[in-house]
Amino acid sequence: MTEREKLLNGENYDTRDPELLELYHEAKELLKKWEELSSRDLHGKSEVLKELLAEVGDGVWIEAPFYCDYGKHIVIGENTFINTGGIFLDCNRITIGKNVLIGPNVQIYTVNHPLIANQRVPTNPKDGQAPYRTNAIPVEIGDNCWIGGNTVILPGVKIGDNTTIGAGS
Repeated sequence: MTEREKLLNGENYDTRDPELLELYHEAKELLKKWEELSSRDLHGKSEVLKELLAEVGDGVWIEAPFYCDYGKHIVIGENTFINTGGIFLDCNRITIGKNVLIGPNVQIYTVNHPLIANQRVPTNPKDGQAPYRTNAIPVEIGDNCWIGGNTVILPGVKIGDNTTIGAGS
């Protein structure tokens, strides 16, 4: 099983795996390209998002700055708006429905670490391997939701359709 397969299965994986690092670096290059485009270049920005993300619906608008780890694990439904300062740690799938409003500085985390120190930090990591254990659990946000600014959504959370989450939650 590859490290990416482990990642997507919620198992501990090596964050320094060459395949994952390549996806990570590709995402950083695409994010830079997207941020350098004029806000007037809607077509150009949309095309870069289609390359960066796993799936992006029509009418999606994301304000800069925006950060994601890989992009390839993010699905965003049509007519969704993501305000400035979004941080999406997409080490596993982040699925966002259609007609969703996401406020400024919202953070969505799929990544997690074991809570017990001796499970989190291996005693003898292999050369080049990350010195800690990491796993990731998907996050789902349904259709027609409003996520208020400065909300932090933790690994494994599922938000149903038509839900409003107040700012700072």
